[in-house]
Amino acid sequence: MSEDLVIRHCAPTLAGIKTGNLFSCSCPDRKELTKALSRLNRKLVPRGIRIVPLRVRKGHALIYAYRPHALESDLADDHARELLTQYGYLPGNLNACVMHLMRRLQSAGEFPHEIGLFLSYPPEDVRGFIHNKACNFKCSGCWKVYGDEQAAKSIFEKYNVCSKIYFQQWQQGKSIEQLTVAV
Repeated sequence: MSEDLVIRHCAPTLAGIKTGNLFSCSCPDRKELTKALSRLNRKLVPRGIRIVPLRVRKGHALIYAYRPHALESDLADDHARELLTQYGYLPGNLNACVMHLMRRLQSAGEFPHEIGLFLSYPPEDVRGFIHNKACNFKCSGCWKVYGDEQAAKSIFEKYNVCSKIYFQQWQQGKSIEQLTVAV
């Protein structure tokens, strides 16, 4: 797994304007993935970011890059806590929440749509997505919006601009450490 993938898919998290990003990558060798993630974590953990594989199967890995302090704050929201509790999470324990998400992703059951709470999606939009079965949304971008459409559109644009700038900076030779804001 290359740093290029992290820059392409996680720029808003690297910039400190988003709690987490999720992306898929090829994983022909689990040991190599573990080594690559260890190298990345050595660079990024001091800057407040962790990268973990949420699921590895059939030659692909689902990778989660996140800011633990921001995630802790997001999951402390009363609406987020209520939703997480419905799905068996222990919202007061960040590591337990991430581990429970991993277990839910690895099970053969329905996809855990509460994952949006781990990606800075507003709780009302996550709840709306689940209850409306991905229908009846006001607009969509990084996620489907059921609540504040204007705020969401503004955030979508901010993430888009950030991603473009970060990729340009990466192409011009900036390192992943230089591009990662210590928050």
